Amino acid sequence: MTTLQQNLAKQAYSHVSAVKSEHKDNKTFQQKYGTMALKLPILIRTAGLAQALAFVQARGSEAQNLLLEHLAVAAGIQGGDELARQSREEELDAYIYLTNLVLAALVWYKRFSESVLKVSAADADAETEPAAAGIAD
Repeated sequence: MTTLQQNLAKQAYSHVSAVKSEHKDNKTFQQKYGTMALKLPILIRTAGLAQALAFVQARGSEAQNLLLEHLAVAAGIQGGDELARQSREEELDAYIYLTNLVLAALVWYKRFSESVLKVSAADADAETEPAAAGIAD
């Protein structure tokens, strides 16, 4: 029997490794995926899950949308759009559970983005988004 953390780690490693191998010639793609994995936990804590996911969807980047798809799989949900929908429509207790589950998964996506994709916090800081400052409004 495996723990939730083991399952999340296994899923995240599989996804991040696939990004590395499938986009080995596209460092920009890897960078965008990895920096969003580093930034998203902060956005969720600052603005809430629903607003943070809406922000990522609005960005429209293929790499960042792939991260949402991966998070949905880790949360046992069919697709990033469904993850975002549930974050908007669930009752409070389910919303809190979903937020905690996504944050738990993001710990692993962040770690593997740093170790496998070689993305650093400095990279995430360099990709500063003006819109992110106003996301909590």
